[in-house]
Amino acid sequence: MLLARLQFGLTLTYHFWFVALTLGLSVLIALIETWYVRSGDPRYKRLAKFWGKLFLVNYAVAIVTGLVNEFQFGMNWSEYSKYVGSVFGPSLAFEAATAFFVESIAIGVWAYGWDKVSSRVHLAAIWLVAWSSNYSAFWILSANSFMQHPLGYAIRNQRVELTDLAELLTNPYLYHQFVHTVLSGFVTAGFFVMAVSAYYLLRGVHLDEAKRSFSLGLICALLSTILVVVTGHFYNQYLARVQPMKVAASEALWETAAPAPFIVLASIDEDNRRNVRQVRLPAVLSILTYHDAHSPVQGINQLQADYVRRLGPGQYIPPVAVLFWSFRVMVGIGLWLLALLAMNYRCWRKGRLECCPVLLKLTIYSLPLPYLAITAGWLMTEVGRQPWLVYGLMLTEEGFSQTVPASSVWTSLALYSAVYAVVALAACYIARKVILAGPGD
Repeated sequence: MLLARLQFGLTLTYHFWFVALTLGLSVLIALIETWYVRSGDPRYKRLAKFWGKLFLVNYAVAIVTGLVNEFQFGMNWSEYSKYVGSVFGPSLAFEAATAFFVESIAIGVWAYGWDKVSSRVHLAAIWLVAWSSNYSAFWILSANSFMQHPLGYAIRNQRVELTDLAELLTNPYLYHQFVHTVLSGFVTAGFFVMAVSAYYLLRGVHLDEAKRSFSLGLICALLSTILVVVTGHFYNQYLARVQPMKVAASEALWETAAPAPFIVLASIDEDNRRNVRQVRLPAVLSILTYHDAHSPVQGINQLQADYVRRLGPGQYIPPVAVLFWSFRVMVGIGLWLLALLAMNYRCWRKGRLECCPVLLKLTIYSLPLPYLAITAGWLMTEVGRQPWLVYGLMLTEEGFSQTVPASSVWTSLALYSAVYAVVALAACYIARKVILAGPGD
């Protein structure tokens, strides 16, 4: 079971690194091409083609690695597929039959149709790619949101059956998760565009294109980062109602408290269910969770006792240290990115970007941070659901394939890791060649 979880975690995380960039970058390319069609300025055409090459590299890797994830439902998680397939299956089918098919056709028209179709048809193609990329995320997350907060189902013949598609698609968890996830993709795309543009500004090449791209990336990253913080706040408030254990574990709050402190740092003793040492801010967690300094926040020990009373004996506490530090990594990176964006915005408004080489280097070196933040966010989302595979309905230990030997999972895990490493190196090599060549004619 641990190997199956590691394999799915590895492949899904790797897949989302590339998906996150395509979510935002597709929209930015569509905006650039819109400006080209409206103005006729060839500089925007060069920029659209340049960023489009980098988009296609990410798109290709995202497609290939996404297909691998679907096979794992049958290989390593067959018990889960049998139990909840009638809910999970339609979401994946709708994603493929609508978003993916439209995206696949439109991306071909856009990539190869620069001089073969009219400018307006070509512009429509990239907007279809941008729309379908983000619409695809909606269907995938509708399946994940069911695993987090099941709605619109009935249990018949020892299987979960979908009874209300509308309820599945109006799941409040879905909209909190979808908005937060898509915005994180826009943050990633904004910083990617800023970092590449900063590289050109430092070298003093392609200055006109670099300034235009940097401006677009900066505005995208700044607005998206602010919105990620705001939506994350409301997302966490919602989690306190539907998944209180996840919130308590991410805060290492062992005992119910009113008011509840926000624990900044802690040395966590999970075996004895306590924090050995901690730095805390009194009442801040209550304020963040309920906008009330005196509201109680449920603790891990009380929630565990309540689960045992309602569901029977078992360990219902997720890995506290993983959640605690994942949340703080995510928040810490968010604060750093906001500060970096504020400094960049100040220099940009004054027209002094080229005069701030240290800031430009910081922007380049900070490019991995959005990827680390989204990884930490998914760790919190998925590990925080444990021990549930489908929250309240199916335990993780009940969902993996009982007939697949560990040796097979070891083999496939090793092969996937090796192949993915080669693909990552190839993608980085091609992207590097495109960046070094620059947005030329």
